[in-house]
Amino acid sequence: MPLTPFHLAFPVDDLDAARAFYGGLLGCPEGRSSAQWIDFDLFGHQIVTHLKPSKQKDQTHHNPVDGHDVPVPHFGVVLQMEQWEALSERLKAANVSFVIEPYIRFKGETGEQATMFFLDPAGNALEFKAFADMGQLFAR
Repeated sequence: MPLTPFHLAFPVDDLDAARAFYGGLLGCPEGRSSAQWIDFDLFGHQIVTHLKPSKQKDQTHHNPVDGHDVPVPHFGVVLQMEQWEALSERLKAANVSFVIEPYIRFKGETGEQATMFFLDPAGNALEFKAFADMGQLFAR
């Protein structure tokens, strides 16, 4: 069953940096925009970066998952494994600083997945993951 695209809006403190990061580095096509926001196509999902100037970035909370401190809140996309691997290599080549380096989580267990976490220029935490078996997406 195909997944329904989602819409997510979140704050950024610099639209030019958001455009370079989401449009340039991640390769997300740009949709509509104004002086206050930009729509991007994030692997078939609509994300909107809204300008919210801030002198201090919000502090994130972390929860322990599989021996790592997962930043909360965060958002991201579940990709096909080939897309995840290509994005991982592109981010490494661009010297992105990872919050959690790309790795396989829950190896050999139900819900085994490839995952990585990093921050956008505004400090929003992103997770990109993939499953060798997409049937494991909601497995318990």
